[in-house]
Amino acid sequence: MKMALSEFVLRKKGIYGILHVIILLLSLFLVISISIDTFKGIPFYEQSVYMEVQLWICALFLADFVLEWFLATDKMRYVATHFIFLLVAIPYQNIIAYMGWTFSPEVTYMLRFIPLVRGGYAMAIVVGWLTYNRASGLFVSYLTMLLATVYFSSLAFYVMEHGSNPLVKGYGDALWWAFMDVTTVGSNIIAVTVTGRVLSVLLAALGMMMFPIFTVYVTSLVERRNKEKQDYYKKIEQEPAKSAP
Repeated sequence: MKMALSEFVLRKKGIYGILHVIILLLSLFLVISISIDTFKGIPFYEQSVYMEVQLWICALFLADFVLEWFLATDKMRYVATHFIFLLVAIPYQNIIAYMGWTFSPEVTYMLRFIPLVRGGYAMAIVVGWLTYNRASGLFVSYLTMLLATVYFSSLAFYVMEHGSNPLVKGYGDALWWAFMDVTTVGSNIIAVTVTGRVLSVLLAALGMMMFPIFTVYVTSLVERRNKEKQDYYKKIEQEPAKSAP
């Protein structure tokens, strides 16, 4: 009975791992698509190919949610803790296009980032697998998410401010703004649009929350190194005592 239960748990972990890798790859595809469209100025919301691809990706996200719910031991708890993943897996742009609703290109652009929330969670898990301990896994996961947020914010800031803000002449200016804003230092580029100002506040708040984690990580490294030295010296002190007659 215990053997069957352990095999079931391992099988579940294997299925979860495969699903997370697939979600991460699909999310990377969305990131590349968003980046190419942003740099080339392509009106993606008019492309039927993109809409179809996003529909299939969101469908796979929904299938992942249903499968993990089915495998979960406590299904109510799974829904309560993963409800946000259900919301971000809904193909909002396809629904909007089907219903014939119209929004500004800026709002439509921002809607593209919603499915990436699911990909961010999968990315944090996959990155955690590649680290050697829990502290390093947490640090690398947060660092990856921070850099991803800065990148996405710079893309959105460029789309919103380019043409309206004379200080944003190219994407490099938007990237500079994002990095300086997340460090709470600030830059010479001041947002002029409502979305740009909201992003400025959110990035600064994110920086204040994220950077203390770096301090905690460095502190944990120093403590672990000191503990290893103490254990080493204790071992050296104990060896002569054991060898004495």
